Amino acid sequence: MNRIAGSVLAAVAIAALALGAWVGLNIRGQDNPWLAPARDLAEGNGWEAGRIDAGLFQLTAFRRLEGDEDGLLVVYIEGDGYAWKSPTELSSDPTPRRPRVLELAVQDPEGNVAYLARPCQYLPDNEIGRCPPVLWSVSRYAGEVIDALDIAIDSLKREAGAARVRLVGVSGGGTLAALVAARRDDVVGLVTVAANLDHGVWTDRHAITPLIDSRNAADVALMIQDIPQVHFIGAQDGNVTRAEVDAYVARMDDAAMTQVVVVPEYDHTCCWASEWPRLLDAYPVGN
Repeated sequence: MNRIAGSVLAAVAIAALALGAWVGLNIRGQDNPWLAPARDLAEGNGWEAGRIDAGLFQLTAFRRLEGDEDGLLVVYIEGDGYAWKSPTELSSDPTPRRPRVLELAVQDPEGNVAYLARPCQYLPDNEIGRCPPVLWSVSRYAGEVIDALDIAIDSLKREAGAARVRLVGVSGGGTLAALVAARRDDVVGLVTVAANLDHGVWTDRHAITPLIDSRNAADVALMIQDIPQVHFIGAQDGNVTRAEVDAYVARMDDAAMTQVVVVPEYDHTCCWASEWPRLLDAYPVGN
C-alpha cells in the first residue's frame, strides 16, 4: 500500500468497545437512509442487527444464531456497494442502495448465518465523513479491510459456538471472501457470486484505474485450492465475466475442488435472490 493511502486508512479508527464485541444497533435512531430497508428485511426474518468492533472499523452486521449440530457458521460478505455515482465520480456513501446480499443471506437454511457489511457502509453521516473514499476505490480490498472482516468473523464464530466457517461473497465481497479464507484454517467452503476474482483482469477489461492498494484474490488461489469452492457467474453479466474467474482458477495447480457455474439469463444483480435456495442445494460446499 502506498504511503498516502496507508496514512489515510490509519486515521479512520473509531473509538469503540472491546475488540470483536457485538453491540445491538437501533437502526431507527441512525440517519443513514439505507439502514431501514436492511433492518426491516433482517428483523422480518428473525435476525438481529448490530455492530462489531473490528480494529480500525466498526462493521454493521446482521445475524441469526440458532445453533448448528455440525458447528457451522455461514458468513455473507457484502459487495462494493454504491461505490460510484458515475464512471468518473465516486459516491460519498458506499452503502448499497438495495440489500441484495442480505436478501441471499436470510434465505440460507443453515442454523448460524451472518452478514457483514464492508467498512464505511451503513454508517450515519457523522461517521461516514471520517471514512476516506479510497476504501471504496483503490483500497477496497486492502489488508486493513481483510483484517477487519477476519476479526468480525472470529467474533461471530465465538458467539455461535461454531468450529467451521463457510464464506459467501457477492461481487467484491467474493474477492474479500477468498482473501479472508487464505488467512484462516477453519474455512470449509467458499461460495462467490459475480466476483472479480482477478481484479487485474477486471480493471484491464474495463480500462479503469488499477486497484493498486488492494490485494488480489488470484494471488491466493493456489493457497486455498483445497477448500471446496463454487463460483457463480451470470451469463448476461457485463460487469464481471467468466474471464475474471478463469484467471483465478488458472493460478491453481489442482482445481479439482473448484466449480465454476454459469447461470443462464442472470446478470450482475438479477436474479440471484429468486433462485438462491435452489442454487445452494444444487451446489453444496463445506457441508
